[in-house]
Amino acid sequence: MMMEIEEISNYEALPLLSLNHVSLLCRSVWDSMRFYEQVLGFVPIKRPSSFSFNGAWLYNYCIGIHLIENPSIDDFEAIVEPRTINPKDNHISFQCRDVGLVKRRLENMGMKYVTAVVEDEGNRVDQVFFHDPDGYMVELCNCENIPILPLSSCSFKPRLSSFNRAKCGFMENAMMESLSMEMLNISF
Repeated sequence: MMMEIEEISNYEALPLLSLNHVSLLCRSVWDSMRFYEQVLGFVPIKRPSSFSFNGAWLYNYCIGIHLIENPSIDDFEAIVEPRTINPKDNHISFQCRDVGLVKRRLENMGMKYVTAVVEDEGNRVDQVFFHDPDGYMVELCNCENIPILPLSSCSFKPRLSSFNRAKCGFMENAMMESLSMEMLNISF
């Protein structure tokens, strides 16, 4: 199910339609293609012939993965050593139907992964995080279990900050009041 949330601000949004692709530098196009095909189910697609560098395009789930080969990728600090799998690190996430099956497949492939659980108002999301051959983190989850709700439709619960409780609460209340007033101007 695709859901669009109407923008509520004084700024006109860019005429975006959707996320088209994610582009990733890789040491070996072949190794990365095999990973995205065998682990995530992407399919290689035709790539423009005008490119003068080695790469590959893959597609599935309404998104593209563009691989760009850079054998000297070790020069980039972020991927020199295998990093700890940290759910709070940069990652790309895909929704899946069966997180248990994902874990079994990763175990059968001998891949390391980390799991996490997010709970909100009785809803539960199971997450599995792992790295591709170049150290980019991938998440598979059942994120659709938590509904996408505009902040204006949620009950407001100010969070107390240890650095300035009074000012932070005031600002949060002012922002919510402003947002609520703007919501009144929207016709459904």
